[in-house]
Amino acid sequence: MGKIRKKIKAHIKVKGDFTRVLPVGAFLTVADNTGAKRLQIITVKTMKGRKRRSLSAGIGDQVICSVVEGNPEMKHQVVPAVIVRQRKEFRRQNGEHIKFYDNAAVVVTPEGEMKGTEIRGPVAREAVQKWTALAAAAKIVV
Repeated sequence: MGKIRKKIKAHIKVKGDFTRVLPVGAFLTVADNTGAKRLQIITVKTMKGRKRRSLSAGIGDQVICSVVEGNPEMKHQVVPAVIVRQRKEFRRQNGEHIKFYDNAAVVVTPEGEMKGTEIRGPVAREAVQKWTALAAAAKIVV
């Protein structure tokens, strides 16, 4: 019975099942025009953890960040953000391996709506599928 379950689980893939490589404390560049330039991850909102294991985030995850660099109005604020790019290579279900040139996020409201009006650079397809509000502002979806 145990072997059958393992085989079934091996064939069933969940959308967005990829490597989470951005730990708490990682720095992200901001890919939108909200006035923030650089963020630092405080916690991962969409993930439950285990004792003594630090939380990590990947593409499409919502994180709570502190604004490290940016406009004086935005600096030192705590804002939610969605990760749209990661440098670490990840594999899609069709066999493609995707990686980006930087780790980037988009500042959002707590409900998931974008605060900015445009996104600079490419956006991963997994993030657009999970957060449909990003699709309208993204110029390039990879």
